[in-house]
Amino acid sequence: MHTLLGSGRLASLAPFLERGPLGALLLGLASGFPFAMIASTLTTRLAEAGIDKRAVTAFALTFLLYNLKFLWAPLVDRIRLPLLATAIGQRRAWLVVIALAVMAAVAWLGAADPVTRLPTVVAAALTVAFLGATFDIVIDAYRIESLSPDQLGAGSGMSQYGWRLGSAGAGALALVVAERMGWPAAYAAATLFALPALAAALLLGEPDARSAALAAAAIPRGLLARLRETFVAPITDFVLRKNGWIVLLFIVLHKIGDTLANLSLRLLLNDLGFSKDEVAAYDVGFGLVATLAGIFVGSILYARLGMMRAVLLSLILMAVSNLSFAGLALAGHDNRVMAAAVGFENFASGIGGVAVVAYLSWLCNLRFTATQYALLSALASILGRVLSGTTAGALIEALGFVNFYLLTTLLALPGVLLFVWLMRREPGPPAHAGAAAAPA
Repeated sequence: MHTLLGSGRLASLAPFLERGPLGALLLGLASGFPFAMIASTLTTRLAEAGIDKRAVTAFALTFLLYNLKFLWAPLVDRIRLPLLATAIGQRRAWLVVIALAVMAAVAWLGAADPVTRLPTVVAAALTVAFLGATFDIVIDAYRIESLSPDQLGAGSGMSQYGWRLGSAGAGALALVVAERMGWPAAYAAATLFALPALAAALLLGEPDARSAALAAAAIPRGLLARLRETFVAPITDFVLRKNGWIVLLFIVLHKIGDTLANLSLRLLLNDLGFSKDEVAAYDVGFGLVATLAGIFVGSILYARLGMMRAVLLSLILMAVSNLSFAGLALAGHDNRVMAAAVGFENFASGIGGVAVVAYLSWLCNLRFTATQYALLSALASILGRVLSGTTAGALIEALGFVNFYLLTTLLALPGVLLFVWLMRREPGPPAHAGAAAAPA
């Protein structure tokens, strides 16, 4: 009996130990660290230096570059870096160059003193954000092109594990080193988190699937044809597919309710009188554990159910999880209810992250992977963030927290219904050049 159980556990772990998912873990570790350097780490440093709170919060605008990365993603798809691309391939050449550039930018940010050189800190933070977003473009494309169709679930899960661990690990390392050796040394130490990306380049090699897709496509001749192939073709390729517009509408709508609920959670916790220690223990600590558990379970569900059914299940779970926040608002200051609500929501988000990221990855034509994934991931978050910034506060004041979270649950339903409709019209993602059959 014990042998059978042990072999079953090993079998469930086997997909995570293949070369592709392991490479995705390394890429995720590297991808998370630049974001951490301009998020809580920079906020802590600026606050410690006595910088005005309005100036500190203004640094959040640097994150807009992550939302706008689709604007320059076509250049990553099209431009071959001289000499290096010939030696190691286009994707790996970009990965190496941007990894080294990110390391240099983070070290520059650490060396700039916010008290005496605040404009330099601003310039360095913007540079880290731009290069970090470009790092994401390259890493996402490289990950998608390096995974086989049956590895998308495990690979997406491992990538998210890596991002969470890389972001948290780099931030923690920076704080520990800063306490002992100062901020310049702290930022320099954190640059070590870029090295897993270089290890992934050695492990995975240059993606053969993309090379085959490019070889099968006609080579554009003339400047206008090349510009069209770079900036227009990735969009027309998508919208002209069967159900392409419906898929885009689903992507725009499916996270509205979830985004509104999550971005307002800290307001609820503050209103209910939870202390910083309670928030740190339950929302941050327990929430992270629940997310990691959800990622693991999501990867298994993806393998068992297939991609489309796993996405549908995750959409339903994420919609229902908003009700748990309504329950917390009704219960008031109760740590057990907060733990249950936060745990369920983060667990559902972990499952959804695996399935939806795998789905978005699968939708990308391998000729335009960097451009299409950057665009799809931006579309998936932009409407919810705009609504959160413009209407969430007014809705909470008008409706109260309970009715607000009931509303966010209703706002999640159009995405669920659209996806059900898509599943009936087409059991798998829209077919496109350069892709094999996906698990239904």
